[in-house]
Amino acid sequence: MMLCTRLTNANILTMDPDHPVAHDLGIWRGRIVGLDEAVTSLPAREVVDLQGATVLPGFIDSHVHLSWTGLKARTPSIAGLTRVDDVLAAVEDAVSRTGAAGAWVSVGGYDQRALGRHLTATELDRVSHGRRIFLMHDSGHACVVNTAVLDMLPADVPHEDGLLVESAMGAVRRLRLPYSQAELADAIEHAGRVCLAEGITACAEAGIGAGLLGHSPVELGAYQLLRDEGRLPLRVQLMPGGDTLKQAGAHEHDGIPRALDLGLRTGFGDDWLSIGALKIYTDGGMMARTAALTEPYEGMDHTGQLQDDPERLTDLIVDGHLGGWQLAVHAIGDRAADLALDALEHAQKLRPRPDARHRIEHAGLIRPDQLPRFARLGVSAVVQPTFLHSFGDDYAEVMGAKRAPWMYRGRGFLDHGVTLVGSSDRPVTDGAPLRAIQFMVERASASGRLIGPDETITVEEALRAYTVAGAYACRWDDSAGSLTPGKRADLVVLGDDPRHVEPSRISGIEVVTTFVDGHETTEAGKL
Repeated sequence: MMLCTRLTNANILTMDPDHPVAHDLGIWRGRIVGLDEAVTSLPAREVVDLQGATVLPGFIDSHVHLSWTGLKARTPSIAGLTRVDDVLAAVEDAVSRTGAAGAWVSVGGYDQRALGRHLTATELDRVSHGRRIFLMHDSGHACVVNTAVLDMLPADVPHEDGLLVESAMGAVRRLRLPYSQAELADAIEHAGRVCLAEGITACAEAGIGAGLLGHSPVELGAYQLLRDEGRLPLRVQLMPGGDTLKQAGAHEHDGIPRALDLGLRTGFGDDWLSIGALKIYTDGGMMARTAALTEPYEGMDHTGQLQDDPERLTDLIVDGHLGGWQLAVHAIGDRAADLALDALEHAQKLRPRPDARHRIEHAGLIRPDQLPRFARLGVSAVVQPTFLHSFGDDYAEVMGAKRAPWMYRGRGFLDHGVTLVGSSDRPVTDGAPLRAIQFMVERASASGRLIGPDETITVEEALRAYTVAGAYACRWDDSAGSLTPGKRADLVVLGDDPRHVEPSRISGIEVVTTFVDGHETTEAGKL
């Protein structure tokens, strides 16, 4: 047998307990064919001496927004500005570079916390010069628009002087022309290449078809266009939004109340592009103060909000389960998590599916009494550790001393036997897995504040969250997540071993290169 590639003289961390460490790895036709003595004597077209570099399975980011990431990179931004006058000046500059009156002007990087309050439609009117202004909140759960946009909205759409949150923001989106598939494809390709540079070889796109982020009724086609043209940089699993399901006139014995057209569901597709879980939103986010809590935000008189009537949300979750879907239920606040867990438990009683692998996305604030329920129901927790690195000081303040240790847990989930899955929610914040892994080990915000130090986990456990657990949550565990013979040759080469550096240095480890299907993805081929 002639190998395509043999990696040698490497520190290979396989994440496979049957062969945890190796020095040689053989690749043939995009698959791993053997380790160490099984391949050292075999001829190979290419032998790469890694000179002691560390090799891991390619990182899996189980919750991203690729189209939003790419579009945001091409949008004028006000990120980092802390004075209202400076923000308005930046918006006016963006207006000056846009077409005629009546044109839409999109601006990203909006976060009211940097300003101490939200902007208003009246303020935007002063710099809009006849354009329609749309400021996207960094959380993806709110926007601010000017009066020209408000005048186009139905009278029953709620807003506070131009601030629209959650479903009300969707009403603004519907006023605009959809993105073209070509625009979306370019944005997705850009974001995918950023992921590759950070060692990510596969990801799950968390919500398509709902019109909120990708804003196209034919959004899936953009991914298929990239696949057809050979431009899809990494493996992508697509989560249709829950509101894409329609009433299904299926045979009564099928027991499918709602479905996508033709009955498509989790698992359809190939190794590069497939349909994953059904994404269902139950609440908002902590940044926008719309995550649904059981007790008010610290110093405030409200508890956030659910996305819809609790009964309708429950019915959607149950119908998705009955329709054969894996479910990815967005629940950031503990009140939203209660609703999600109650609905999933009810669904499993109606039709037991032991290997459904349902997930709760974010699990941002989970009370101690909720941890055993996650375990009993076999629900994975798909967390975003970097949220607390980037926003932890703010989140800790609005949760208060009692609840702050419950945010984006690590140890609590693992000690209860819950599958802990790492992800980023890119572009809400930094998407680099090594940054997230460092936080999971340190639990320190960017300012150095420790947040829930009892929730720290080991480096090995954090690596597992971005490899083995990610593969499990995305139902890729038969082909990814570990460097096991027979699995895909998706791997990342690092300049150092995360287990053997100071935790504070983990995020600074160089990502030397990334392999997908056994091929190095950098254009020049670093190795």
